[in-house]
Amino acid sequence: MKYGVIGAGAMGYRYGVMLQENAGIEVDFIETWQPNVEKVRQQGGVMVARDHENQHMVPINIYYPEEYHGHPDVWIVFKKQMQLADELKRDAPLFHDDQYVFAAMNGMGHFEKLNDYFPQDHIIGGTAMIATVLNGPGSVDFMGPVGSETMHMSNYAGEMNATTKQVMADFQAAGLGPVWSDNFMGMCLSKVVFNAVTNSLCTMFEIQMGQFIAYPGVKDMATQMFNEAYDACERAGIKLIETRQEEIDSVETVSRAYKYHYPSMYQDFSKGRPTEVDYINGYIAKIGREHDYVCRVHEFVTHEVHLAETVRQFKQAAEPVTTK
Repeated sequence: MKYGVIGAGAMGYRYGVMLQENAGIEVDFIETWQPNVEKVRQQGGVMVARDHENQHMVPINIYYPEEYHGHPDVWIVFKKQMQLADELKRDAPLFHDDQYVFAAMNGMGHFEKLNDYFPQDHIIGGTAMIATVLNGPGSVDFMGPVGSETMHMSNYAGEMNATTKQVMADFQAAGLGPVWSDNFMGMCLSKVVFNAVTNSLCTMFEIQMGQFIAYPGVKDMATQMFNEAYDACERAGIKLIETRQEEIDSVETVSRAYKYHYPSMYQDFSKGRPTEVDYINGYIAKIGREHDYVCRVHEFVTHEVHLAETVRQFKQAAEPVTTK
């Protein structure tokens, strides 16, 4: 099958390049960020490294939406939640009835937007425990050793069919480590509640995951936040694919495995962009309130991240301290 990646950012490059390089599959990239497109065209591809080493050039096909005339079998979508609606409007002429779409974006809210353009049984959801950094236009860094990639997949609606089986086989050949789940919402929310701890707290304190896990109180903090999220999901009738204890344990395992990684929310924050906290902690809080349960910690963390975004405008270089 042929794939089209919408959003040549950190994760879009990760999926597209691994499909192209490891599985020998044809991939086209659709991008709207002009510096990214022009840099790739200027240098003849995207510069790819793994853990800051072995940087090499990977030739790719990259297009603005208006100039693309290809017909992929499956679209892979990786955009920020806040940008997705406008992106899909711009890409709409490229969509056809026979195409499927896969998305493993952070947070929740994107599947409803995708459903405006694709039928529910042509939507494949995913979650990815795969850390990637976009260094800048035309340059990406895959974090973690080869073979450490792991992800989950599930149909938004309907049963697994020939297309979803082929997508899973292609992802396996690419080395992305797919695992199938029949529990769509439980799969999605398991990743959301994980990000609600690591992404949000690392962002507020502007730290790497290894620095985060160095604090001995992390397990207690994670337990409190996970318990609140699980309580809200249980009231909504959503059974997560991981137990509470598995989620708690994963914070330490993943944080140590990616100790030098800044989560994607911090990457946005550090560049002055809005974060996706409303689609992560805010989404958990929304589930709670819709089912007569107030997620006080997640509501507080949502406000704290927004406060951190707001105070950036007041930050100035520190005045030198003089002593007499």
